[in-house]
Amino acid sequence: MTTILNVSGLSKAFGGVQAANDVSFTINENEIVAIIGPNGAGKTTVFNMIGGQLAPDRGDVTMLGRSIVGLPPRDIWRRSIARTFQITATFASMTVLENVQMVTISQTEATKKLWRPASEVLPRHAKEALERVGMADQADRPCSELAYGDLKRLELAIALASHPTLLLMDEPTAGMAPKERFGLMDLVASIVEEDGEMAVLFTEHDIDVVFKHASRILVLDRGQIIASGTPDEVRNDARVKEVYLGDMAPKAATA
Repeated sequence: MTTILNVSGLSKAFGGVQAANDVSFTINENEIVAIIGPNGAGKTTVFNMIGGQLAPDRGDVTMLGRSIVGLPPRDIWRRSIARTFQITATFASMTVLENVQMVTISQTEATKKLWRPASEVLPRHAKEALERVGMADQADRPCSELAYGDLKRLELAIALASHPTLLLMDEPTAGMAPKERFGLMDLVASIVEEDGEMAVLFTEHDIDVVFKHASRILVLDRGQIIASGTPDEVRNDARVKEVYLGDMAPKAATA
């Protein structure tokens, strides 16, 4: 099994607050890994250090054996790491297809060629990404007309258009209705299974979504990992129950 991401001793303080303290974990190909924990646990800090939005005080992050610490987000993206954000950010005046094409354009030398319409740059690749999320039939719609759930799927298509090895998803179901949450993460799980190599790291507050879709769960509290394991292992961890889950832990599925 190939290790895609290796996080080693990652630490970050803001003044006197230790937001992340010696955080270490790995992510292997074809895994869906969730980071959970109470508010202020350090989830977003760890996520942003991996994505390049924050520089760690100490520690290292390697992607397929190469350190990415200190690289700006655009260069981390070019190392085959894509990201979706809690708040969707699309170009409302552009069509669904044009939004995805922005990724394909950025991956080519097309921006250096004068007088070539953007719509002619790899439209097939953009359409393939839309097909993966079930939005090919909405390719010509302006983004301003999309429902919120469809915007979330579009953002996923934009991330997938770069053919990432690792997909970072920050609160992917935030603001969605319960049925839509499970639908989006079911889609992500099916894409990971179909791909066979891509891995996903996501943060999420919906515990039901986490325990249904994560193959492994990391639990943070006060900047430290207090538990790591399968959903069953985390569900039954006494310390996790004490500091975070309480009686919220979903019961294990029965046959």
